[in-house]
Order: sequence, then C-alpha cells, then structure tokens
Amino acid sequence: MNMNTDDTKNLMWKEIHTEHIVQDEWIDFRRSTYQFPDGSTFEPFYSYSRRDYVVIVASDEDGNYLCVRQFRQGIGEVTTEFPAGGIERSDGREYGAERSSSTAEDALEAAKRELLEETGYISETWKPLLTIPSNATIADNYAYIFTAKNCRRAASQHLDETEFLHVRKHSAAEIEELIEKGGFQQAVHVMAWLLAEKGHIGR
Repeated sequence: MNMNTDDTKNLMWKEIHTEHIVQDEWIDFRRSTYQFPDGSTFEPFYSYSRRDYVVIVASDEDGNYLCVRQFRQGIGEVTTEFPAGGIERSDGREYGAERSSSTAEDALEAAKRELLEETGYISETWKPLLTIPSNATIADNYAYIFTAKNCRRAASQHLDETEFLHVRKHSAAEIEELIEKGGFQQAVHVMAWLLAEKGHIGR
C-alpha cells in the first residue's frame, strides 16, 4: 500500500478550540472548532474519549462459540455479542489515550479477565487478531480483538454491579444466521467474527 506522507499532511485538520461539555470519570465529551487544510474553519464537531476495550471470539472444546446476551441502552434492545469489556486503568479514569502507559491494564490480561468474569471460562490458546479504532469519526478509543480457543469452564460468572447478562453457546452456522438476520448487533463484534472465521489475520 502506498502511503503518501505529503498527501496525509495536506489532509490534516487543526483543532483550534475545544469545549469540554462533559468531563467526569466516565467520559470526556467535547465540542471542537477545526481549521481545514484550505484555511477555513467550521464548528461544531463533537467527539468523546472512553476506555479502550477488548472483544473475545471464544470457542469451547466442542467448537461452539461463547456469546453473551445483555441490554444495550443505545438501541434499547437485548443484544447477542461476544464477551467484551473495558481495559482497566489504575488512575481511576474511564478513558485516556495513553496506550503505552503503565496506568493501563495489558490488553491480553484484560481479555482473559473479561472472559472469566463474564462467562466463567478460561483458555490457554489466545491469539490477537487486530487493534482498531472503535469509531474513528467521533471517538478516540481502540478495540483490541482476540480469539480464545478450547475454552473450558473454570468458575462461575463474576459480574460488575451494572452487568446483567446470560451466556449462550452458538455454532458457527448459528452465528452466521444471527448476523444475516440482524440479531448480532455490535459492529466491531461482527468484524471480529469475519476476521476470525473467514480472513487470514490471526491464523
């Protein structure tokens, strides 16, 4: 792939003013003014900071995939998705872009913790698939996607106080059907499935 640095430079916007509309321990929601490459300016552009997070495409020793069912307030529906969760930070914040900082939990360790907490399963066979912006248009956090194979039950669920979810096992064919019928509603999770099952990344 040809990455023309001059082209990139000529396309960059310059943030010239930022107002923090909400800035607490959970989120930094901003309204910004940007200067375009031609010198003109425009506002408002809204963006936010949240925690980086992990998504785990986990399969058990029989080849079934571990999924969770839970309510998602954004669409007001109970969704089917893969186990996932935020990467914890020792500074008490729920957001921050310091991905190499010692304040952030290691992504693989976060994935192992989330799988165990949400499903009670563990795995000795982990593989990173991809690290990708969660929503490059409006957010600065990243999703770290992993596969975990030959998962086995090791404990009961240990959920956070805001988590109410059920574990469900699905075959590959059932997940394909859920996606096709709009029953697997998390976009990054659908991408994770396609990478794990049909692509070459992580194999």
